[in-house]
Amino acid sequence: MYLNQIDFLSLRENYPTPLYVYELDRIKFRYQQLVDLFSSQNVKVHYAVKANFNPHIVQFINKLGAGIDTVSPTEIKLALQLGVKKEDIIFTANNLTNEEIREAGESGVLFNLGSTSELERYGQIFPNTKVCLRFNPDVIAGSHTKIQTGGPLSKFGILLDHVEEVKAICAKHGLSVVGIHKHTGSGIKDQSAYLQAVDNLLAIITPENFPDVEFTDFGGGLFIPYSPDEQEYDYDRFASTICERLAKLHESYGKKLNLYFEPGKFLVAESGNLLIQVNTIKDNNGHLIAGTNSGFNHLARPVMYDAYHHITNVSNPNGEIKSYDIVGNICETGDNFASGRELPEIREGDYLLIHNAGAYCFSMASNYNLRSLPTEICLTGEEVVHHKPAPTPESLIAQLLG
Repeated sequence: MYLNQIDFLSLRENYPTPLYVYELDRIKFRYQQLVDLFSSQNVKVHYAVKANFNPHIVQFINKLGAGIDTVSPTEIKLALQLGVKKEDIIFTANNLTNEEIREAGESGVLFNLGSTSELERYGQIFPNTKVCLRFNPDVIAGSHTKIQTGGPLSKFGILLDHVEEVKAICAKHGLSVVGIHKHTGSGIKDQSAYLQAVDNLLAIITPENFPDVEFTDFGGGLFIPYSPDEQEYDYDRFASTICERLAKLHESYGKKLNLYFEPGKFLVAESGNLLIQVNTIKDNNGHLIAGTNSGFNHLARPVMYDAYHHITNVSNPNGEIKSYDIVGNICETGDNFASGRELPEIREGDYLLIHNAGAYCFSMASNYNLRSLPTEICLTGEEVVHHKPAPTPESLIAQLLG
């Protein structure tokens, strides 16, 4: 597990908590690692902006050479306004209205469509264009049931046995299928499940089915450890196994196809940290509860997915180890970052650091209980290169009153 070396206590002298801190160097490391692993392929990384849409992070990743994977028309607009070329944007939304199809299509980005209904409606609105198709790989995998996106009951992707229906729709509207995509789930620990999904997808990529394919797209889901007792993938073995499968595909297809990935968590999760302060210690008959100035309105993954986030006491790292519930200031019983977590003694006023908070944390945050979103800063080394202050209570109220 990646543990940060930043002096977080010094940051709180200049920035209020709760404070999101993003380390850009860690993003660069993960991006380059993925590119290097598949250097034998024509690999293109599209960052899944839903993981963290901080504009500075999006621009930073794009400047590294990555494209952007979007899931809403507004994400497309953000990427374009930040200078991302339309050719570097993929649109992988689901359950689109016709108005959204028109809006996104007029921007000129490539659609990645995951249902025959959307494919039919897209073809009616934008005939004789290029598309990518998202197939359901018929594999259930991911760190929680709510973020498993494959399998027969999933809302995502076209079933593999609907290829003939897809071909008929494409022929009717003159659509050229240039990409074949799958996304199995988020945080897949089991490499065999990921590889089975790859095998299932590659089986339908033939010149007879789709003669114009330019790339295969394996989506995201690459595992990174959140807990100190979790081990990283053997990424070298993982990459070599996928490359072996692609070599067979390219031979049977008759040409070498490009390879796309759409990581979110893999690129940005480790870069993010949420610094919070303890304001209340409660002893309920020996059961210790540490109340903080943040809550699930700032980091929802534990209450949504039972997700584990490593927590350190940066104010008292050498204190006596005790067991605590780490809770927030929101009026919900589920407002709990950790239960029965062993940490060095926590005192009122101490600062806690929640690790691996770069993905699906701020992006899912809200103003619930009319508490403002946290301040965000981005670091290169220990230099602050971007600062986004928290909204004031006055600005929140002004927004509500219109």
